[in-house]
Amino acid sequence: MTDTFDYIIVGAGSAGCAMASRLTENGTHTVKVLEFGGKDGSVFIQMPSALSIPMNSPKYDWRYHAEPEPALGGRSLHTPRGKVLGGSSSINGMVYIRGHAMDYEAWAEDGARGWNYASVLPYFKRAEGREEGGDEYRGSDGPLKTSYGRLKNPLYQAFVDAAAEAGYPTTPDVNGYQQEGFGRMDMTVYKGRRWSAANAYLKPAMKRPNLSVETHALASRILFEGRKAVGIEYWQGSQLKRVKARREVILSAGPINDPQLLKLSGIGPAAELQAMGIEVLHDLAGVGENLQDHLEFYFQMASTQPITLYSVVNPLAKARVGVEWLLRNTGLGATNHFETCGFIRSHAGIAYPDIQYHFLPMAVSYNGASLASEHGFQAHVGPMRSKSRGHIRLRSKHAREAPLIRFNYMSHSDDWTEMRACVRLTREIFQQKAFEPYRGREIQPGPDVTSDEAIDAFIAQHVESAFHPSGTCKMGDPSDPMTVVDPETRVVGIEGLRIADSSIIPLITNGNLNAPSIMIGEKASDHILGKTMLPPSNAPFYQAKDWQTKQR
Repeated sequence: MTDTFDYIIVGAGSAGCAMASRLTENGTHTVKVLEFGGKDGSVFIQMPSALSIPMNSPKYDWRYHAEPEPALGGRSLHTPRGKVLGGSSSINGMVYIRGHAMDYEAWAEDGARGWNYASVLPYFKRAEGREEGGDEYRGSDGPLKTSYGRLKNPLYQAFVDAAAEAGYPTTPDVNGYQQEGFGRMDMTVYKGRRWSAANAYLKPAMKRPNLSVETHALASRILFEGRKAVGIEYWQGSQLKRVKARREVILSAGPINDPQLLKLSGIGPAAELQAMGIEVLHDLAGVGENLQDHLEFYFQMASTQPITLYSVVNPLAKARVGVEWLLRNTGLGATNHFETCGFIRSHAGIAYPDIQYHFLPMAVSYNGASLASEHGFQAHVGPMRSKSRGHIRLRSKHAREAPLIRFNYMSHSDDWTEMRACVRLTREIFQQKAFEPYRGREIQPGPDVTSDEAIDAFIAQHVESAFHPSGTCKMGDPSDPMTVVDPETRVVGIEGLRIADSSIIPLITNGNLNAPSIMIGEKASDHILGKTMLPPSNAPFYQAKDWQTKQR
């Protein structure tokens, strides 16, 4: 027997969970969600400070690795993707950054009509339930709860103060009127717990009789009648199953799995599909192309005072943190520790910020691969709008085999210019007076790394992914041969098939991608249901008056 639903959503990630909720809330449509991962009940998922554990767990992460990167000395970087209810929102760093208003202006100019800032801001607001309440930029009663850290460690404020001493603005809200500058960083944490898309959207919706969620279900092929998508074939263990859609099939499996599934189903560049022995249903050149990401490195300083998180890396202290969190959902376990941040422009003549900072009162790698060895603090820093582009290609015609992921990191000369600026501008911030009570030696890159050549060598060896792959099913004008979905998220040239997640982002946003992915799920839901779009906002946004002549 083949079950039939109005809509099938492939992937219970950030956008998929949002759509599962919105498509079922009126009670008239039936929805089936297929998720390859399992449940998200692990304490390591729900406890914010344990974020590096699920990110590196084969149970919750697809364990993708990109192809060796020529510009990075042949290094192959880990590309974590959530394989669990909530998708990557259940294994990410819980940072809530919407991006800059001008990112969305650029989307619209690139062909994604109706996705300019005025049009997407209402969907960010609808999604958000901000702990401090809403305003013309922020939502107060949406399902996605956001909050600020408690800023108990004085190093958080020292970072913002040092940036101000270096001549940069402070901003009360990087997700509001003014992104440019330094200030508090929002996180998707609610009452001390990770507030993933599963907690925010999916679990409440699963109480509805018109939503069915199936876990451990690996989508292997889209089913078609002619050029109309009518269902999904999927593996559950050793069983091959089918589910049918009366209305539409919606891919929300992310920027790696979406293009893989499209290609396995005969949609993509014809030559690649033919070489794999896959019958071409629709020759669509842009599928799997336009892959973008953010790179970052850790600028680390030793601390002269024993006030950093190094104090709690020993087993006994970790146990105390864990017990407090388990009993009360409070303490150091209840934060992602990214509590202040910054956005700056790397050079004069750049219209809006192109460098992002996350500050951490500890010197350690993001994914926990290298442990802190002394008291220290660091800024994660990297350029936001790399011109390098990669791709996702099939490795085989079997869904169980990971596709080939090639980012082509640092393949554009501008990337190196921007990375050198990151090193020099960050060093200047850390040398300001606000850090004098705490500043020890420069651990990394190191005081001798000053020339272009030395910086380039450091970057090639130490730069890491910020885990923001995107863009592989570009949204744009259907007349553009590289467009995969139109501005209503419909796959060009195919009936009954949409894509809604970070894979449709045409140009990567200024910041982390969870908030934009959820916004995409919210807005796509209205397109799918044929609703009138939310009225556009008339809220203004900040741009430095002298950006053409001054860097700050």
